[in-house]
Amino acid sequence: SMASPALLMRVVASAYSVAEKAATIVRNVMSAGDLGIVEKAGPNDLQTKADRLVQMSICASLARKFPKVTIIGEEELSTDDVTEDLIENGHCEEILKKPCPAQYTGIKEEELVIWVDPLDGTKEYTEGLLDHVTVLIGIAYGGKAIAGVINQPYYNYEAGANAVLGRTIWGVLGIGAFGFQLTEAPAGKHIVVTTRSHSSALVNECISALSPDTVIRVGGAGNKIIQLIEGKASAYVFASPGCKKWDTCAPEAILHAVGGKITDIRGNSFQYNKEVKHMNSAGVLATLRNYDYYASRIPNTVKESLVP
Repeated sequence: SMASPALLMRVVASAYSVAEKAATIVRNVMSAGDLGIVEKAGPNDLQTKADRLVQMSICASLARKFPKVTIIGEEELSTDDVTEDLIENGHCEEILKKPCPAQYTGIKEEELVIWVDPLDGTKEYTEGLLDHVTVLIGIAYGGKAIAGVINQPYYNYEAGANAVLGRTIWGVLGIGAFGFQLTEAPAGKHIVVTTRSHSSALVNECISALSPDTVIRVGGAGNKIIQLIEGKASAYVFASPGCKKWDTCAPEAILHAVGGKITDIRGNSFQYNKEVKHMNSAGVLATLRNYDYYASRIPNTVKESLVP
């Protein structure tokens, strides 16, 4: 008989189904019309009913299956009183069929940390920019992002009534990433994707130094990484604190699984062990290809302004 799938593959397969359930919740909250918006730190730091329900759904569903895994979510919420309709028990069979990379076959539950952003791009969600929104489930081991799931609940939402709404992208280091068409940005073009609602003098100074042909301003870290892997942008540049570990863990795993690179603005790798501070204080620099080209052009004044 076949050996049962390695823990990592079971976690990713479950996270896939949990993310699809999350997308349904996101769409249901929106179509019901009452977003239940709460300001956290200010008008650009919002929480909706969808953020709350999705986090409870993801964390409770994964904790029930993998009780010793550390799960860290963006919202400060208890999962004690989660109703049964929020629990997802399913998993993706396709993922279980893939062999686990050898270096991850012996992982134990207590060695994994799952970073959850229940609704990345909340501000855009409240403004109806629905294609910016993602659900992020990142899986870390030894402080590194090794697997991730990104769901886009509104992928295809402008494609007409008969289009299939939403998609789930997933990846594991050593296997690859799936659910999208990997595409490189046009050769010789410098297209920079950056923040839409968290701009600053430093953010703009950094972008100017890169002399981009085009600058795309969109919400959500998950969405920005999708721009890279689908060839719509050549670099994701954010010279500011504000991005958190749950924003970058899943996208990092998917980007690294297809040979891309993400660091802070100073070139440091992100750490994802459970003790780490949540803020990525020194910003984000990410590319699918040509990382060194962009890294070498970040001004020292910008680097010195951002302390990891």
